[in-house]
Amino acid sequence: ELKARAVQMVADLCSDSVSEWQAMVKVADLLGIGSAETVRKWVRQAQIDAGARAGQSTEESEALRALRRENAELKRANAILKAASAFFAAELDRPHKR
Repeated sequence: ELKARAVQMVADLCSDSVSEWQAMVKVADLLGIGSAETVRKWVRQAQIDAGARAGQSTEESEALRALRRENAELKRANAILKAASAFFAAELDRPHKR
């Protein structure tokens, strides 16, 4: 909500013939955001999400993050299965007493 408000405020201030950076600095100050750079990143990401700027959208970033998590989980499961497979293969090769 804060991000959306900040982005909208920057857009409104820019239409009042203020430079984009000045608008970002002013919005950061008004909303108590520590750095105008944070507002700049929010504005850029909003522009990417709206299709006005090239880059990776928030939706694409979230999907990629989820796929990376799933990939790491599958690698861990695969490592466990390999270890279990090696253990049981060794058990089969061991001579058994009758």
